[in-house]
Amino acid sequence: MAEFTLPKNSKIDNKNSKTFKADGKSKNVKVFEVYRYDPEDSEQKNPHIDRFEIDLDNCGPMVLDALIKMKSEQDSSLTFRRSCREGICGSCAMNIDGSNTLACTKSISECKSNTIKIYPLPHMPVVKDLVPDLTHFYEQYKSIKPWLQASEPINPQKERQQSPEEREKLDGLYECILCACCSTSCPSYWWNSEKYLGPAVLLQAQRWIADSRDEATAERLDALEDPFKLYRCHTIMNCTQTCPKGLNPAKAIGKIKQAIADRKA
Repeated sequence: MAEFTLPKNSKIDNKNSKTFKADGKSKNVKVFEVYRYDPEDSEQKNPHIDRFEIDLDNCGPMVLDALIKMKSEQDSSLTFRRSCREGICGSCAMNIDGSNTLACTKSISECKSNTIKIYPLPHMPVVKDLVPDLTHFYEQYKSIKPWLQASEPINPQKERQQSPEEREKLDGLYECILCACCSTSCPSYWWNSEKYLGPAVLLQAQRWIADSRDEATAERLDALEDPFKLYRCHTIMNCTQTCPKGLNPAKAIGKIKQAIADRKA
């Protein structure tokens, strides 16, 4: 029988959990259970879950609105990332009601549970509370050289032109905001993240492979042809199901595999 040992200070200990009550006059109250962890807290070494009661009649419609209300009115130490509030930056990616998504585009009314549970993105080191450490994720993104690799144009004042058909090949790829929702929902990435690039980074790689203006397609495919970097994808499809932008990373990964197979034919 396989045995797994959880990392130190990873088990949830609710001895120090707190409940933050809504105003006694509130009638439309929703309960949120929020993951709390502060590595600098010498007394509470393990994470715990706090309960927040939110008056929905005095709160915006999105989960991010509820989090901002918790922080501004109930517990100022609650920590999370946010920026655009429009599903553009990817900062507020977290696990809400059992699925990875963006707090700014996730409506409270969409959550099916009576008690909404909010956790940081799974299987990532936690900086504090709902803030994951994305250092490794961005290092992997850097490794695919996510920029146009092409020789200097004959006329630097002229655009690098694409036909409408060539431009259309980038649809479903360029919209990725690197929120990491897909990668952190992937079991293959959970167990092999040190070697497997994951859905988000591979989708970004396909964005440049598909770009007619890029001249490093062969080099990009060479770099990805690896048992772990690419082929740890087993088409589980969690990535596609959870993407808050409606993209299909699994399809992009399939196209990379097909491109590698085609050049060997």
